[in-house]
Amino acid sequence: LYVTSHSRLFTSMEATIIKTLDVLDCREVGSEATFTISSAKPGNGVEQLRDNNLDTYWQSDGAFPHTINVQFLKRVSVSKLCLYLDYSTDESYTPKKVSVSSGTCLHDLIDITTVEFAEPNGWVVIDLNEFDLAGASGAEEDICIRTHFLQVKVLAMHQNGRDTHIRQIKVLAPREAPRVMGDYS
Repeated sequence: LYVTSHSRLFTSMEATIIKTLDVLDCREVGSEATFTISSAKPGNGVEQLRDNNLDTYWQSDGAFPHTINVQFLKRVSVSKLCLYLDYSTDESYTPKKVSVSSGTCLHDLIDITTVEFAEPNGWVVIDLNEFDLAGASGAEEDICIRTHFLQVKVLAMHQNGRDTHIRQIKVLAPREAPRVMGDYS
């Protein structure tokens, strides 16, 4: 456990995430969202996907493709989506191909990107700054996706697996610059 100046205890994973966010100059906004999943084995649901414990995971149990929906109450800027995947432990359950879509609700989603992974072990960062809402790459660096709704769709698993394991998901937004109320120079 780690202690901060605010007298809050952090697990080693939370401390690692905080250090990573500082390096990426981002903040985690997943706590502002509601997460839903397409299916789950008992004891391996959305709670395990967001519990900051790398030993637990979401395991799908149903029709393909498997989805994670992230819904915000208000429109939020999102710059990165991070998934913790562990091929060495999960093997055929590990996602190989994932798509990310964005919109205002489930019914107006626009595909943002599709990515493929080769036996990933650790945090996989999907940079959403590189894509505009039409899905074309090369958008300006400072532009983030502003969205009410994100969907992560697992399209394929390694070794032609059927169900999937995702150990953690983090939704990152750019760190906002502090507002200056006046000129103090």
